[in-house]
Amino acid sequence: MGRSLSDLVVFIAKRMVQLALVLFGAIVVTFVVTHLSSSDPCLAWIGPHAGKAAYQNCQVFFGLNQPVYIQLLHYLQTLLTGSWGVDTLSQQPVLSIIGETFPATFELVIAALFLMIVVGIPLGVIAANSNGRMADHLVRVFYLSGWAVPTYLGAVLLAVLVAPALHIAPTGAFTGTPPFPQRTHMSVVDALIAGNFPWALDAIEHLALPAVALAFFNLGIATRMTRAAMLEVLPLEYVRTARMKGLKEVWVLYKHALRNALITTVTVLGLTAGYLLSGTVVIEEIFQWPGIGFYAYNSIEGYDITGVVGTVIVFSVGVVVANLAADILYGVLDPRVEWR
Repeated sequence: MGRSLSDLVVFIAKRMVQLALVLFGAIVVTFVVTHLSSSDPCLAWIGPHAGKAAYQNCQVFFGLNQPVYIQLLHYLQTLLTGSWGVDTLSQQPVLSIIGETFPATFELVIAALFLMIVVGIPLGVIAANSNGRMADHLVRVFYLSGWAVPTYLGAVLLAVLVAPALHIAPTGAFTGTPPFPQRTHMSVVDALIAGNFPWALDAIEHLALPAVALAFFNLGIATRMTRAAMLEVLPLEYVRTARMKGLKEVWVLYKHALRNALITTVTVLGLTAGYLLSGTVVIEEIFQWPGIGFYAYNSIEGYDITGVVGTVIVFSVGVVVANLAADILYGVLDPRVEWR
C-alpha cells in the first residue's frame, strides 16, 4: 500500500496522544513514589535541631502538610499554567534550570552516539565478515565487557585510573564563565560559534571521558545490530556479484552490503538515544558534567521533589520522541514499512 503525508500526520498525532498518557503516568508515579518513599524533606532542609515552629512553617510553605493527592493536583495545575514549580534548593524556577542544563546533556548524548557509530558500526562489519573466526570473537569479548561492567563502576575506573594514567583529559568539573555569549548552552558549540578555539578544545577534553563512558557501555547495541544485519546481507546475490567483479573487499562491505544493513542499525540507534538521555545521571555526577543528569542527581540527594519530577518529564519526553523519530526514520529508509 502507498503512503502519503496524511498517513505520517495521523501517525504523529497518535504518538502525541501516547506521549501525553506516558507523561501523565510518569508524573503521577514519580510524584507519589517520591512522597511515600523518601525521608521527610523539611527535616532534611532545616535540620534535625530546628524548632517545631520552623518545621511547621516549612510544611505549610511547601504544602507538605496536605494529602499527597492534593499536592499532586496542585502540581498538575502548575504544569498546565506553564510552570514546573520552584527548585526548593536554589529557589529558581525548575523550567529555567532545565533549560540551562539540558543542552549540556544533549551535547553529551550526541558525542556518545557519534562514538557508538564510528566505533560500533565498523566493529560490527568486521565481526560479520569474519564470522566465527578470531576477529569475531575478539569483537564479541570487547562489547560484552561493556555490558558486563556496571556503568558507574566503569565510569569511576575511567575517571580515577585510566585518565590520570594516560593524561588524556581532565576529570574535574568544567567550571568557569566563558568569555562569550552562551547562545546554545552547549560548551563546544558556543565556543566554536564565538571562534574561541582554545575554549572549544578545553570543552572537548572535558566532554571526552563522559562521552566515552556513556558510549562504551552502550557500544554493544550498535556492534551487535550491525553484525546481525550484515550476516543477513552478505550471502545475498548482489554482494556475491560485487565480489565476482573483483571489487575491493572494503568497497564491497561498506558500499554495497552496509548500505542495506544500516536500516535496522540506524533505527535501533535512534531508540538508544532516548535511553542514553536517562543514563546520563550517574555519568554526569561522576564526571561533574553540568547537565540535566547532574541536576537530577542533586535533586534526588536534596529531596527536591519538583526537580525530580521535572527531570523525569524530560527523560520521558526524550524516550518517546526518540521512539517516534526511529519509527519515522525506519519508514523513510524502508518504503515497504507503513506508518501505523
